[in-house]
Amino acid sequence: MVVDDNPASRMLLENMLRQQHYEAHSFPRGRLALAAAAQNPPDLIMLDINMPEMNGYTVCEHLQSSSELAGIPVIFLSDPGAAEDRMHGFRSGGVGYISRPFRFEQVHASVETHLKLWRAQRAEHDLLERTLNGSVVALWELMRLKSLMLALRSHAILGIVRWIATRMAIGDPWPYEVAAALSLVGCIELPDEIIEKAYGGQNLSPAQEHMFRAHPEGGARLLANIPRLESVAEMIRGQQAPETEQFTSSESRLGARMLYLALQIDQMVYRGANFHSALDHLRMLPGCIDTRMLQALAGYFPTPAEWDVRWARIRDLRLGMILDENVVSNANLLILKEGTVLTEMWIERLENFASVGGVQELIGVRIPKLGRMRMCSRADRTHGDPPDNGSVRADLGIGAATGTLGRRS
Repeated sequence: MVVDDNPASRMLLENMLRQQHYEAHSFPRGRLALAAAAQNPPDLIMLDINMPEMNGYTVCEHLQSSSELAGIPVIFLSDPGAAEDRMHGFRSGGVGYISRPFRFEQVHASVETHLKLWRAQRAEHDLLERTLNGSVVALWELMRLKSLMLALRSHAILGIVRWIATRMAIGDPWPYEVAAALSLVGCIELPDEIIEKAYGGQNLSPAQEHMFRAHPEGGARLLANIPRLESVAEMIRGQQAPETEQFTSSESRLGARMLYLALQIDQMVYRGANFHSALDHLRMLPGCIDTRMLQALAGYFPTPAEWDVRWARIRDLRLGMILDENVVSNANLLILKEGTVLTEMWIERLENFASVGGVQELIGVRIPKLGRMRMCSRADRTHGDPPDNGSVRADLGIGAATGTLGRRS
């Protein structure tokens, strides 16, 4: 993109660029160029300093303030000399200068050099994005494999946080969604029995209570050393006490408050409450919950999980599966009813019967379709592209839970 109020300069630069097989578009005013760049971002901008209405420095500052355009290299077009102009240009975000009169060799070398640098930066950025996404998705997969219950609860928490972020018009919901999807990741270090009892409101021993209360710290430790997830780690660490925890940013505190609210609601729902009755209960608690978030959830209805019906061997049963039929012993005694959500205790009961040959080996179960997490980057979200990294665009619908399960006809 060439931005210059001088028609002869624009034509000259366009011709030089097209001789090198670049696609070049020129604009006589900064405002026109900014509007065009927002619609179709160029790979490089050649920008005149002295223009009417808006000078080149101001145009460059507008570019730098835009998350979509800030990375585009800007080469200023200037008159010879004027060292102060050059310093001002670098401070406003420019990467180089071309002086009048324009010479073909200088234009070609400058454009080629800065495009190569820009492409290298883009490649490094994309590599870092893929590494980050891979880390987050790997942690999600660990949690999914650990327990279907954890995956279902994470799915529910993510739905609540995503709704709040949308209704509160938060510009970049990416860190909040990642924190929600991984809010229970610290539980992968805990025995299933403790997770189930704690989330279900059952009594724990002091040692078990201490273990469960420590899971946010464990989750934060897993994330703290992953670049760009520092604020997410803070949100997860502070999710149990967002009003007393120390945070390094307002973003982290806001995220911890979202998680606190989502976890409170989800635990009540898990224990049998209706979503909106749980919301009403929290509204009555003085000063504990951010009222803006409660208001944001007024129109929210949780998306029910979809289920696959499968045959599973008893040794392959997992927390969170639901019995699709009554389970009876070989002596025709009812062991567990259809619709029972499998807990550690119920799975152990079935294993005990199986150990003495007192029950059939294959059990009909319903398994949540929690398809694999996908991530989309901040840039992808901004441009409305299909999810890929930066934002958890977690298609947390969870697929087949284990390869040993056979689909029922």
